[in-house]
Amino acid sequence: MSSFSPKFSRRQILAGATIAAGSFAIPHIARAQAAAGRVVVIGGGFGGATAARYIKLFSPDTDVVLVERDANYITCPFSNYVLGGIRDINSITHRRDPLRQRHGVRLVRGEASAVDTTARSVRLKDGSSLPYDRLVVAPGIELNFGGVAGWSEQAANTVMPHAWKAGAQTLLLRKQLEAMPDGGTVIVAPPANPFRCPPGPYERVSMIAWYLKTKKPKSKILVLDAKDAFSKQGLFMAGWESQYPGMITWVAGKDGGKVESVDPKSMTVTAGFGKEKGAVVNIIPPQTAGKIALDAGLAESNGWCAVDPASFASRKAANVYVLGDASIAGAMPKSGTAANSQAKVVAAQVAAGLRGVTAPAAVFHNTCYSLVTPDYGISVTGTYRPGPQGVAEVPSSGGVSPGNANAAQRKAEADFTLGWYAGIIADTFG
Repeated sequence: MSSFSPKFSRRQILAGATIAAGSFAIPHIARAQAAAGRVVVIGGGFGGATAARYIKLFSPDTDVVLVERDANYITCPFSNYVLGGIRDINSITHRRDPLRQRHGVRLVRGEASAVDTTARSVRLKDGSSLPYDRLVVAPGIELNFGGVAGWSEQAANTVMPHAWKAGAQTLLLRKQLEAMPDGGTVIVAPPANPFRCPPGPYERVSMIAWYLKTKKPKSKILVLDAKDAFSKQGLFMAGWESQYPGMITWVAGKDGGKVESVDPKSMTVTAGFGKEKGAVVNIIPPQTAGKIALDAGLAESNGWCAVDPASFASRKAANVYVLGDASIAGAMPKSGTAANSQAKVVAAQVAAGLRGVTAPAAVFHNTCYSLVTPDYGISVTGTYRPGPQGVAEVPSSGGVSPGNANAAQRKAEADFTLGWYAGIIADTFG
């Protein structure tokens, strides 16, 4: 097999840029009046950073302030490739400086601790406050460390990592894979829906399998799933059978796959069918919207934030928009492309609202690439529009990779994966 290089050809970059942004022509926002005003954006990931950039693009005279705790953004997309040993952490680490330098977004390094939706103000952890005319909340997810009996944040930081927020956790899980003996068992435990990146756990299984196949071929992977089905299941399982025969066992929730408890000291997992001991145990816990969204009262009882499907305006507070993983987005999955797409719609809504004009009709898009091996890519794509029951997929607008694709087609999709990543990074941070 050929190597998986982090360098991109011009064709790959253009392909990725088309996938990431091609469906979203920049709308014409009529300048009926000077917008001015201030927009505060909480969260600098694919959703928040894209929203900040595009609000400034659509309404250059608006003061756009992006509040983000971390100096760098380490992307969850491609973090599985660090686990597989085909990327390094530096290649998925990005600075937000271009938003300030090229686009005029004000970057505030800090953590939002409270939102006063009546006074229209965001309080930061250092005690300072930022007034706003419009607020965009894109905080990502909060992990429920109490969602699996016996597991805890301490366990995650020491022996049973989640690696569902890229960075230190990614490196911890990678280190454990490197240290495990050949012939050991890796247990991966995905949560029930909904959660960030539905295909992510199964791409992770694929990339761990790639590492084991090349370095520790006697080892096995056991997938203990809370669900009975998962995203791109047929494609993944066919890929596992052809590329990693006999290495991966997936147990559905209905067959006792749901994890009931763990014992970090003995590295034991108890599922419906019994107990299993792992050399490496990756617990991906249940999730909710990010903490600031919960604290601000923007979430429903299920922990996610309801929004108007045409604008992503909060159902809980005026002049507030919630997008990305934290939102209830109907048929749209919680993915980087989905957040990027939603952010552009929100940016158009905010810019139009500040100018007193009508925003263009919303259209959303999602594309998700996954690697089974470095040369074996698969994907799912779809277009979405707001409807009476929420955001709905446009019939026949997308779909998954063909099940009968040949090796050249799988390799092409692996190349497109590189282009998608280059495109969305450029589109998000400029």
